[in-house]
Amino acid sequence: MGSPAIDPAAVDALRSERIDWQFKGLPAATFGRTVGDVAAAGLDLFDDGFVGPLLVLDDAALTHNLTTMADWCARHGMSLAPHGKTTMAPQLFARQLELGAWGMTAANISQARVYRAFGVRRIQLANELVDPAGLRWLAGELDRDPEFEFYCWADSVAGVGLMDAELRAAAVSRPMDVLVELGAPGGRSGARATAAATDVADAITASPVLRLAGVGGYEGVVGHGASATTLATLTEYLERLRRLAEQLPFPDVAEVIVTAGGSAYFDVVTDVLGRSWADPRVRPMLRSGAYVSHDDGFYQHVSPLGEETRLADAPPFRAAFTAWGQVMSRPEPDLALLTMGKRDVPFDEGLPMPRLLRTVDGTTEPLTGCRVSKVVDQHTFLVGDGGELPSVGDWVGFGLSHPCTTFDKWRLIPVVDGTTVVDFVRTYF
Repeated sequence: MGSPAIDPAAVDALRSERIDWQFKGLPAATFGRTVGDVAAAGLDLFDDGFVGPLLVLDDAALTHNLTTMADWCARHGMSLAPHGKTTMAPQLFARQLELGAWGMTAANISQARVYRAFGVRRIQLANELVDPAGLRWLAGELDRDPEFEFYCWADSVAGVGLMDAELRAAAVSRPMDVLVELGAPGGRSGARATAAATDVADAITASPVLRLAGVGGYEGVVGHGASATTLATLTEYLERLRRLAEQLPFPDVAEVIVTAGGSAYFDVVTDVLGRSWADPRVRPMLRSGAYVSHDDGFYQHVSPLGEETRLADAPPFRAAFTAWGQVMSRPEPDLALLTMGKRDVPFDEGLPMPRLLRTVDGTTEPLTGCRVSKVVDQHTFLVGDGGELPSVGDWVGFGLSHPCTTFDKWRLIPVVDGTTVVDFVRTYF
């Protein structure tokens, strides 16, 4: 029997970490206690000394999103290698892997080192790896653990040459698997034309320390939004990716990975890559990551399981994040300032959205008629939009946009059932 997909003992050990001043928002009374002990205590967000700003994850929404995505992929014949860069949370990696994920995707070698610290056995690096120190570390991991599987991408003959030279110098004991990356004009990395991608594949095949293992790409750079025109453009790019995979030879592998797909367009990717393949070795693969928490902004608008769902065979994802900030000033009649800023909440794909009001007397109700006008380093500006603004001392619960720039601002995130803390998620950015 092979090794587990992730080291359960390493993940369980996170519950033994002791809470202290390093973790934002937590009650001073928890300092010195273990994460597991505090998670089991059933603390209340508003009665037990938590301080703002505070980010929380809804337990039911988190579970719903994880299981919905795993079930949808299984029913549509798509493997899933979630992009762990979104959460950098080994506990969530473990849940994704337990639900059948093929492995985990990383964006850089530092992320891959975190994965390996928790025993992740199968990693895809969705970028070209040309850093000499990173390649030497990787060679050591491949030599140390014969069950460790690693795949990276390449989009240039020059990049392949750097990989080849460094791995040869390190006398790596077995070849590193490499996928050819196909890009698009104006996008980020990836060979811009099929002919260039074929040259990259030939260079990989010629190397004794590399092995051509598939084709990868990212459709999200081709379009933005969910209009019919955007979806058609995405489909055109994905058909190019499929044709490249169909024409390349893969002489040395038992399985050919063909991968695309974030959390915004995994339905479009599946429509193209999920069709039957002449080569039975092909494993079509998604790399979605933001679906774990979903959101109230960008992904709510573009996800196939968002507010305007494009899919009829699965329930919509649920926004799992709430950020709580307290009103600390009402300096003008139509302005409330909250103790929540750019270091606490995302602002790159839309501003936080006020959803809930928790008054000083402990009453919680929906909040309407106001909006966030801007977020600065330490303050959120809440202005009237036809309704009454909250008072000094009130708490406001915000929906957020963009999970990737939410998780990275918090090292220990309470998981809640209502206002009761039932667990914590530890991140490593």
